[in-house]
Amino acid sequence: MYRKLSIASILFAAMLTASCSKDKDDNNTPATHKVVFKAEASGGGTIDRASYGVDGDAHSAINLSGTSWTSPELTAPAGAYNANIVVNGVGTGSTSRLKVGIYVDGELKKEESANPGVALSVILTYKF
Repeated sequence: MYRKLSIASILFAAMLTASCSKDKDDNNTPATHKVVFKAEASGGGTIDRASYGVDGDAHSAINLSGTSWTSPELTAPAGAYNANIVVNGVGTGSTSRLKVGIYVDGELKKEESANPGVALSVILTYKF
């Protein structure tokens, strides 16, 4: 009887120790992120302006006239909620397109394209 109880106690203690031990790779502190926004126009379209930012940290790029644009790298603080961008462009017709992407820590996280046409616009949000 005592032997079975001893074995059960040892097994219970081993399971308790294993289940309560902390994983060394577990990091519960939120990290900062590097965020870059990119836009590309094609089919005769051009990028006119972009408004972008992380949470309340808003930035604007105006009077753009090229077919590609990349934002400066922003640092999203620990606990940041989302990254947002609005890009407007002008197309020449039904073949003009506008594509916008949000990159976090060097990886494309979200991408969207505007409907083809003369007025090109993309609104994009990524939640961390």
